[in-house]
Amino acid sequence: MLRGFRWQFVVLLMAAILFGASLVARPGQPPADETTVTPAPTSTPLPTPSQAIAITQSVGDSTGPAALPEVSTYREAVVGQVQRLNPLFATLNPVDADITSLIFEGLTRTNEYGEIVPSLAKSWVISSDGLEYVLQLRDDVLWQDGVPFSAADVIYTISLLRSPDFPGDNELTVFWRTVETQQLSDTLIRFRLTQPLGSFLDALRIGILPEHALRGTTAGQIADHPFNLAPIGTGPYQLEALRSVDGQRISIVDLRVAPVFRQRPEGQEGYAIDRVRFQFYDTFDAALNAFSAGEADGLAAPSRRERLPLLATPNASVETALAPTLGVVIFNWAKHGYFREQRVRQALMTGLERSPILERALPNLVVKADSPLLPGSWAYAPDLPWPQPSSEAARELLTTANTQRGSDEAEATEEPNGALLSFAILTPDDAALISVAREIAAQWSQLNMNVSVESASKDEYQQRLDDGEFDAALVELALGDSADPDIYTFWDEGQYPDGKNYGGVNDRRISEALERARRDPDGTNRIIHYHSFQRNFIERAIAIPLYYPLFTYATSSRVSGVQLGFIGTPADRFYTLKDWTIQAN
Repeated sequence: MLRGFRWQFVVLLMAAILFGASLVARPGQPPADETTVTPAPTSTPLPTPSQAIAITQSVGDSTGPAALPEVSTYREAVVGQVQRLNPLFATLNPVDADITSLIFEGLTRTNEYGEIVPSLAKSWVISSDGLEYVLQLRDDVLWQDGVPFSAADVIYTISLLRSPDFPGDNELTVFWRTVETQQLSDTLIRFRLTQPLGSFLDALRIGILPEHALRGTTAGQIADHPFNLAPIGTGPYQLEALRSVDGQRISIVDLRVAPVFRQRPEGQEGYAIDRVRFQFYDTFDAALNAFSAGEADGLAAPSRRERLPLLATPNASVETALAPTLGVVIFNWAKHGYFREQRVRQALMTGLERSPILERALPNLVVKADSPLLPGSWAYAPDLPWPQPSSEAARELLTTANTQRGSDEAEATEEPNGALLSFAILTPDDAALISVAREIAAQWSQLNMNVSVESASKDEYQQRLDDGEFDAALVELALGDSADPDIYTFWDEGQYPDGKNYGGVNDRRISEALERARRDPDGTNRIIHYHSFQRNFIERAIAIPLYYPLFTYATSSRVSGVQLGFIGTPADRFYTLKDWTIQAN
């Protein structure tokens, strides 16, 4: 009978709480250099995010910075600025991705090994043809405002993603427009694909939005909705406050453990850290100074350029994992026929000693790669058939290889100084990578080849890759944000020239293994296909894997229980947050 008056009671209750809080807080005013402002209800129009970024907001029962000693608070130094605390836009801004990973949940998630496991969905059934997925949703989940989660929230979220007006990542729209979504009941939902996709469950990790809080909001309106700075999720932490020091931009975001999450089985134990505070800095050096001075408890170094100064910080506890990136030398099969000759590629692989190069050019920054997939992935195959480095064996392969293969007249001409081949290695204008390329060129030059190095600015380098204007290239390939190795875009013959198969790799065995693994929903079969792909990749020397960069995360001596598992994105450093503890100052 009272159901229709739910919001009136909520508003009345909130007003009473705020009135009482104002009486308690009246004697002590917040510090003059930090401001918190209570936001208007989400139904009231607010400025767009570009305007609202200058507004500080307070959510929940925060009483400002003075409350910090009263709760267990972990302070993280982050480089960048908040834009939208909305999971649909998280791929556009790493800062937003870090924070929304704690506020929102997807239908699925990855565990510490990178495997897909249930989250808001509790189970699923896949049809025999791999085209239909029926998911049973949890019925014990509440949004952080107390409203039950249901299939309507999933339908609404996907409708935004598939809309041609969606202002986020276009790849999301392109993908979701190929998926038919149907609500079968409040806790049952069906997805139907146009073609089998073994990694579809991985796509369901994207955060779900609350339909009731955004009802009537279209995809074209979502980017400027006040929800983006007053989010409501189902995750373990909820927004407590947005704070500003200068009154112009958000400098601090405070999250606090969500009471509704603590009611769930997985929230009843752990989460000893009650508040997570994100403190924003313009540069890594500024964040590092704050961490070194004890003003922050944690700092991540996603790139190798930031790793060494972080390692040198006194009294820091450092955790390291592999970043989801592969440094690899690729060959331009489309431009030079001799790179389509397997013996030529095998000679280049056999004639290269990688370890000394990496130790000299990238010391303590990378780990040698022996596969095109990331170790830690369920699909990774150890002990692949790498040849023992041998200049003599490499020369023997070259003498029996068809180095004149191809129709290009220039390739058929005699090389200078009697060299068998002449080509250049393209590399970004990065001192460490140029050093790597030069050492590779020096080793290959000992095989009676003329090998040089060309460096280019970031934009020119990418343009030359896209246009295929290179001979060989040192490339860092992003392996994706999960352990599901859907990397066919780099190596499948159909991904040239419009995909990321920059060199036009054209090997049917490789393509078939990737296509079968991509289509098969059965995990056991996919492992077989991916192992076959990796063995053929090394045996046929499709390209030469060099290294995986290291992801580094440092915490202060106050923090305990931090462990890094599979790192698909920097936000995965929080996977074990429920097990962390922090000592009081």
